[in-house]
Formats: sequence, C-alpha cells, structure tokens
Amino acid sequence: MTKLRFREMKESDNVAVAALVRDNLKKFNLDIPGTVYFDEGLDHLSDYYGNDERRYYVIEDEIGEVIGGIGYDRFEPMKDTAELQKLYLTDSAKGSGLGYEMIDFIEDKMREAGYKASYLETHNNLQAAIHIYEKKGYKEIVRPKEVVHSTMNRFFMKNL
Repeated sequence: MTKLRFREMKESDNVAVAALVRDNLKKFNLDIPGTVYFDEGLDHLSDYYGNDERRYYVIEDEIGEVIGGIGYDRFEPMKDTAELQKLYLTDSAKGSGLGYEMIDFIEDKMREAGYKASYLETHNNLQAAIHIYEKKGYKEIVRPKEVVHSTMNRFFMKNL
C-alpha cells in the first residue's frame, strides 16, 4: 500500500470533496433529492466542519491528491453520540481496505472528542459500505424520527 496521509479538511479541499461525494452518489443512483447530493453546504464543507463537535478529514495519496474523506458531527437526538458522515473514496482507492482504516481513524477521533457511540445512515444501494459497517461492528437500528436525509433507508449504531 502506498503512503497515505489523513489530515483535517481545508478550504482548498472543498471542490475535490464535493466532487468525490457527488461522483459516488451518482454511480449508485443516489443523485436525487433527499441525499447530500443536493445539500447547499456541500460545496463549502470546510465552513461547516472544524469545531469541537464536528470534524472532516481528507485522505491524500503520495502525490497530494484527495482520494477520500470521512467526518463526524454531534448527533443531537442521542446522548454522547456522533454521526459518522460522508465516507467516500475515489474508484481507484476502493477495494484496498482503506474504508476499514478510515472508520478506525474516525472512531478514534470521536472518542478523543468525548463521544461514546457512533451512528450512521446509509442506503440499500451502498452494499459495499454496509458490508464494511457490519464488519466493523455496527448494528442496524430502527430509523430515528429525526433523520434529515429522507432517502436514506438503513441506520446503524456502534458503541465506542
């Protein structure tokens, strides 16, 4: 495996991260209303993340290209819970085990921030992601009533 670097997202990453998210959603027929694809803030995520409650990290390859991203935010409806958000990889980075590494990384960051549990929402179309989540110990739960992205139809939790 080549040398990869996790680092906190910067303003200069906004375009690359928005493209990464949209490309992935489009490939899985999720470029539809009710997904992050149409979120107003997607083009300037660095404005949203980067405080004590929420962070977003990008993964760079050896030449400094952004090949992935993952973040978390406080999940208000549940005590001491962070929502794992926007785990995306370029096609070239998929299948390398990097998704597992990214989850380990973000769960460590959640623990450092004081969270006791991780919540996530996904979609049936994202079978590879669901497989990774289940292998990492996430258990499916009933849809919380506070869910924002109405198209998401699978919900998972894990104690940290």
